[in-house]
Order: sequence, then structure tokens, then C-alpha cells
Amino acid sequence: MGVNYERELRSVLAGELKGIRAVTRSCTEIERAQAMQVMQRPFLVVRAPGSGSEGTGDLLALRGDICFPIEVKSSKESKLYLSGRTVHQYNSLKEVGERCGLMPLYAYRLKGVRGDSWRIMRVESANLTGKLRQLSRKIPSLPLTRNGTPYLGWEHGMPLNRFIALVCGSDSPWDIGQSLEKTSFGEILIS
Repeated sequence: MGVNYERELRSVLAGELKGIRAVTRSCTEIERAQAMQVMQRPFLVVRAPGSGSEGTGDLLALRGDICFPIEVKSSKESKLYLSGRTVHQYNSLKEVGERCGLMPLYAYRLKGVRGDSWRIMRVESANLTGKLRQLSRKIPSLPLTRNGTPYLGWEHGMPLNRFIALVCGSDSPWDIGQSLEKTSFGEILIS
């Protein structure tokens, strides 16, 4: 997978303009506007020590109101099945999430796709409260195979731009990139 995709995601979640522009280059205007909201409410994003083991994930995204451990994966395939070490990572993320009241996330990047190539999925966690519980209702969990094993299904995840809009501002495209102004005549202008 490589550290490059971790850096790419870190740069976006940290609200760095250069990183956001690079990721949204082939996105629609609405998707780009949603992603830009992270500049107003950025995260402190650090690479987790011992990345990829014992439930820490690869990145930790921290802000005054929320915190997410994030496991970063990438592939040319839209489905990535967990086995061996990756099942252990998933189980560790789930255990840490439940023990600490966190909502671990998977950030899955599909290589060679135009538009928003990132998808966000959450690890099921039973002990969520407050804002994390509300967010868990909107962020899809990892889909399950026929035998009940979680896997990464890119088409089942939430696009990164929608995730950013959800945690950093408005999730409605009508509230993004448009501001309403009243003129002296009482007319409403959309700019």
C-alpha cells in the first residue's frame, strides 16, 4: 500500500490546500466544495506509532470534538477481503473501539478511478456515545460476506467529500458553495 496514500489522506484531513486540490482535481464542484470544508475545521492527523497493529490504525485524526483511529487501505480492486493479518487488524480496531468508546474507520482508496477515489467505512462498535453515536448512524459499516466476515467494498463506503461535509460542516450540497444575500429590495440572490 505504501505511506504515500497515508500522506495523501493525512494532508486532506489536516486541511492542507495543496492536498485537498490534489485529491479533488477530477471531482465535481460540489464534491470539491464539500472537501474544502475541512479547511475551516481541520484535524490534527498523526501517524500512529506501531502503525497497523494492535488497534491503533495507521492514522489518528484528532479534533476537540471527535477522534478517529483510521486504517488506510488501497487496491485496484473494488473489493478487498480481509484475511490473516488484516483480520487481526480489524479485530484489534474493533476491540480498541469498544474498550475506549471510539469509532475506528477504514479509509479505502481505489486506484485508477476519477473523481473521489476514497471511501470511508466504520468498524462496528457497541459503546459509542454523543456525537460518535450520531455519526455512526450515517457512516456505513464494512459490508459482510455471505459467511458474515467483514470486507472492504469500495461501492459500499461513504465518499471522502461527504464524510468531510458530515464531520466538518453541512452534508447538504445546497448549503455548500452558495450563499444567500438579501438586497435592499428584499430579493434573495444566490452567489
